[in-house]
Amino acid sequence: MKTLRTLVALSFVVAVAGMASAGGRSPEEQQKKDQLHIAVQQICPVSGQQLGNHGAPIKVTVGEKKEEIFLCCQGCLQQKIDPKHWATIHANVAKSQRVCPVMKKPLPQSAKWTIVEGRVVYVCCPPCTDKIAADPTTYLTAVDNLYAESVAQREGTR
Repeated sequence: MKTLRTLVALSFVVAVAGMASAGGRSPEEQQKKDQLHIAVQQICPVSGQQLGNHGAPIKVTVGEKKEEIFLCCQGCLQQKIDPKHWATIHANVAKSQRVCPVMKKPLPQSAKWTIVEGRVVYVCCPPCTDKIAADPTTYLTAVDNLYAESVAQREGTR
């Protein structure tokens, strides 16, 4: 129930990265995707706080590969990412994805990953990254569907 309230509260996500990253989606569609990604990420990479506890999360782009993530508040914009929280976020993403979007097999313990349109996508083996690069829309949609299933399952167990 708390996560559901958080998702409702997150309906006003501030997109610092701008609509340029929306890939032509309507603001409503982008907002739904952002809410899903917030639910999967769960925590701020700087503070470790639950996203939504300090107002609407802030979407930012980090690193050379331009990975899109969410911060819990404006104060975290000027701070450094904590490696421990970063590792937790990647574990949350992998756990929510669960399955390689190409081969549809469970992710191995040491799954490889790639950044596709600003998003981390885990794969079962390196050759799957080439297939994702050739058709990113199909595979990002598959990943979003896996995320939605995970979030719904997590909500059902609370």
